[in-house]
Order: sequence, then structure tokens, then C-alpha cells
Amino acid sequence: MRTESEILNAVLKFASEDPRIRAVFMNGSWVNPHTKSDIFQDYDIVYIMSSMNKLVRDRSWIRNFGELIMMQTPDENVLSLSNRDAFAFLMLFADGNRMDLTLYPLEKLDQYRPESLSVLLMDKDGMFGKLPPANDSDYLIKSPTKREFSSCCNEFWWVSTYVAKGLARRQLPYANFMFEHPVRDMSTLMLKWFVGVDTNFSANVGAGEKYFEQYLPPNIWATYLMTFLDSEYENRWKALFTTCELFRDMALVVARALGYTYPILDDQRVSGYLRYVRKISTDIEPTF
Repeated sequence: MRTESEILNAVLKFASEDPRIRAVFMNGSWVNPHTKSDIFQDYDIVYIMSSMNKLVRDRSWIRNFGELIMMQTPDENVLSLSNRDAFAFLMLFADGNRMDLTLYPLEKLDQYRPESLSVLLMDKDGMFGKLPPANDSDYLIKSPTKREFSSCCNEFWWVSTYVAKGLARRQLPYANFMFEHPVRDMSTLMLKWFVGVDTNFSANVGAGEKYFEQYLPPNIWATYLMTFLDSEYENRWKALFTTCELFRDMALVVARALGYTYPILDDQRVSGYLRYVRKISTDIEPTF
């Protein structure tokens, strides 16, 4: 596997030799002083370019960075190449390195804001001056407003009834979708706010909450793991009720810390309804 210096040398060599590329940024975990480096980190590179359409159309230049295993271009569905804000190439190379390379048009520079985890690697025209040291301030958990907290609670308890309905009908794909998306999303959001309260909103739990284990107390982490169970219906019921208990505990902590009101009546009424549906579910014929 090529080293960081070898990858960056290739990035900067290509940029220095192409007059259309006027500046180069590296973003993300490689410039985060709090991230422990490993072989799976992506290189997040941005080329600020005077003209990028040729590189979008003719991609033979990509071989300068190595042999590809696979590439994705999430902006490909944009049919017109004019007035494009940016174009990204997500590349996995044969040596295991991965690079997310974004082309950004110079004419849109007034709309470009370097993120807090940014390092300026090249600036041919001195457009950007001196950037502040890379930090993860853009990624810290934000304190919820009263309305955001209320909406999260409402969505969690409302959609949990859909999960129960799907389990009672033995419609596992439907129940699982409702659990793993709206219900899990709201539970995750509340857990993030709990971490925020616990750290005075100075924590970055990472993409996909990959650092949850680092920030959650061991007992809460253990409970959180119990919400990931298999496809057996009984276990899905257990996961639902465990998630409800976890959400309630976290929401009460957040509410007390921020001076918000937790909707305890919604909780009690819906929890009672969930227990009722669980009780009668054995009498309901599967709807295949």
C-alpha cells in the first residue's frame, strides 16, 4: 500500500502540472488531529479549477493516481456539464488506498467555504491566504432547539407504533424498515444529544456515529448494542422495547439539562399500546 506522502505527491504533481488547477485542499480525517490514522482512511481532496469539464468527460487522467478497483461518480446523474457546482470521483485503488477527489469550479469560488477540517496544500494565486489550523468544530454535536427536541420525541413514539404493527402482522421487511430508519434515526439523534450534554457539546461522534463507544457510558453502550438483534420476531420485539427504554432514559437526561419538557404522556400511552399489540400479536393472522 502506498504511503500518505506517496499519495499526496501524486496529487500535488498532477495539480502542479495542470494549469487549470489553481488550488488544492485536503479535508477530513487525515487532517483531524484527534483521529487515529489507519489504512482505511480516505484521502479527501478538492481541486479548485478554472475549467473542469474536460476532466469530467475524459477520465484517462485518473491513472495518474493508481490502478482502480472501482469508482463511483455521485454527480453523474446531472446531465448538463454547464453551471455545475462540483464533480466528485470516489476511487478505490488496487493497493487499498481510497481517494474522494472533488473538482470545484473557480467561477463558483464565492460559494466555496473550506470546512474546519481543511488544509491548503497548494494555492497558485494566493487566493485563500492563511487558514486556521484544522479542527473538527464543524462536526461537533449541536444543541437541539426546543422544537427539534419535541419533534424528535414525537417522531420516535409515533413511528414505533408502525414497527409494532409490522411485527404483529409478521411483515418483517416493513417492521425492520420502520425500526432501522425513523425509529433508529430518532434514537440515534437523542443519543447524540445525550453525548452533547455530557461533553458540553464539545464531542464529534464521527460519520455514522462510529465513535459512540468512546463517548457513551459502558452500561448505555451495552444497552445500545441490545437494539441490534437478529430477524427472529421475538428478538425484534425485545429490540423495540429496549430502544424505547433507552430513548426514554436519554431524553429525560437531555430534557433536564436543557430545560425542556419530555412528553411523558405520549411515552406512557404509546408504551401501553405497544405492550397491548405485543400481547395480541399471536392472535393475528400473518398478512402474506
